[in-house]
This record gives sequence, C-alpha cells and structure tokens, in this order.
Amino acid sequence: MLPVGKETSNENREPSSGTTGEASVVEEEQVTVIRGGQDGSLFLTIAALAVCFGAVHFLFVLLLVTFFFLPLSKAFGVLGFLSIFAVIPVNDKSTLGRCLSRFICKLACGYFPVTLHVEDIRAFDQNQAYVFGYEPHSIFPVGLVALAHHAGFMPLPKIKVLATSVVFYIPFLRHIWTWLGATPATKKNCIFLLAGGYSCVVVPGGVEEVCHMEHGLETAFLKTRRGFVRIAMEMGLPLVPVYCFGQSYVYKWWKPTGNFYRHLSRTIKFAPIVFWGFLGSPLPYRHPMHLVVGRPIELKKIPQPTNEELQVAEVHTRFIEAMQDLFETHKARVGHPDLHLRIL
Repeated sequence: MLPVGKETSNENREPSSGTTGEASVVEEEQVTVIRGGQDGSLFLTIAALAVCFGAVHFLFVLLLVTFFFLPLSKAFGVLGFLSIFAVIPVNDKSTLGRCLSRFICKLACGYFPVTLHVEDIRAFDQNQAYVFGYEPHSIFPVGLVALAHHAGFMPLPKIKVLATSVVFYIPFLRHIWTWLGATPATKKNCIFLLAGGYSCVVVPGGVEEVCHMEHGLETAFLKTRRGFVRIAMEMGLPLVPVYCFGQSYVYKWWKPTGNFYRHLSRTIKFAPIVFWGFLGSPLPYRHPMHLVVGRPIELKKIPQPTNEELQVAEVHTRFIEAMQDLFETHKARVGHPDLHLRIL
C-alpha cells in the first residue's frame, strides 16, 4: 500500500512498477493528493508532448505532402511504409517503449500539471484488479497519463487503459499508446486482462460522448453504457469512478453537428473533429488538471445472473450516482465551483 502522511517523498512510498520518480503525497481533508511529474526544460517538454499528442497532426501533414507534392512512385513508397507500420506487431515490453513512456508521463504530468486526488487510497489492494470508469472523454482523455502504468501514481502494479480499436491501426500513434499502457477496448480483451490481474481503465462515453460535447458544459455519456458494469459484476471486481477536472480546457475545438455526423462517427468508431492547442499547434494549452479517484464500489461475483438486466441496471445506477457525487463533492475544492455536469 502507499503510505500516507502530511507529505511523503517518492523514496518513502511503495511505488508501482516504473514510477516517474518525482511524485509527492499530501493528505488533505482525508483525500490523498499526489502531485507528480517534472517541470522539465521547454525543449524536452515540447518534444514529449509532440510525441504523445502530435502523431495525428504529423500523419495528416505527411499525407497532404504525399498526395500533393510527391511523384507517384514516392507516394506509393510512403503509403506502403505507413501500411506496414499500421499492422506490424508492437512489443509493449520494448525497452525503448518503456523509456519513452516514462519520459512522456514525467514531463506531461509536470507540464499541465496533473494532480491525482484519491478519496480512500487505503481501500486499494495491490493484489486486486479494479475496473475504473473514467470521465470525461473530451478531445483526448489527456488526464489518463496520471493513471498510466509508468506514471506510478496509483499503488497498483498493473494497469491498462482501454482505447478505441481504431487507434491501433494508426501508424506511430499505435506504438506510442501501446507503450503508454493502452490496449484495444474490446470485451474479450478486457476480460482477459482482468483475469490476468490487470486493472482496466475504461472511458465509457467514448465516441458518442465526443459527438455530444458542448462548449462550457461538462458531458458524460453514461446512461446507456453498461458493458463495463456487466464485466465487473461477472468477475466480482470493484468499480471505481474517476473524474478529471480541467481536461476540457487543454484544447480548443470545432465539430459538425447533426445526425449524419453522429452516424458517421459510430460507423468509423472515431469522431472527426478539428482541434488545436497553443498557437494552433497540437501542443495542448497549459491548464491544471485534477484527476479525482472515488472509493471502490465493491461487487459480488455473479457469473450468470438470473435477472441480469435488472441487476446490471441497479449497479449501473449506483455507479452513475457515485460519479455525480464525486463531481459535486470535489469541484469547488479543485477550483471549479460553478462547473456543471450533464449526464446523458
């Protein structure tokens, strides 16, 4: 477990595998506050953020150059190269990948900065797997960097983040996200990881939530998202609500509206959206993020519930209520007293 005191340096905490080495722990009003990361040099910070968040922009520019400025033979060469990188297996235990993910986690957490607030850190058992439900999705669920395995903030040795499967067909981005601890968000994959002792972080709102985003309003698309609840019940694992305050402000964005846009996004499992950060670049704005982790909701194992839908609906309602309570309880404490959450 992670020892808690007034303030504890990283040398005195019991870290999970691969910590960034910069975290400090403070107990405030019975909530454990973990401030981590490193405020590094400007060049290194930009490099880390560009690698993590700039892959989509890089590919877009590369494809524009390929189609409009390169001769046909070279264009086919570039497309062939990208196609290979889109399908070749990625070694998630790569030494290079581990070093890169630690580098990104350390500097990204220090850049915004990201602060982790845990309501009851003693309730988490290193030998137990958990199902974390994370909100909001926003443009990117950037705050997940604090829950990444190599960030080492949570006292859990094995954590995986479930992301839309489309990401794992995008050259370069699939490598980076895999090294950061992301994995395709499929039921089979989630069950396999949980059975192997990995805690899984799920962003239930996904693409649908992006389609319903509005400026100035926090949105969580949860009311019809029951799959992760059903899996937790079938395996008897605790559900944990997580909310990230400030994440909605790290990018500015524009997206189309209407049914056609939502239908297209569902079909391709990705929401086409125009977004930009500092000076129109993929570098996100520097805005503090506060990631709040609620108390685990303990569940009894029900492998084959006789009244499945009713039982799942009951637990699902408990999770939504816990998420709403988490939001309302902490929004003023982390600097967002007037913020409102719309749960769809």
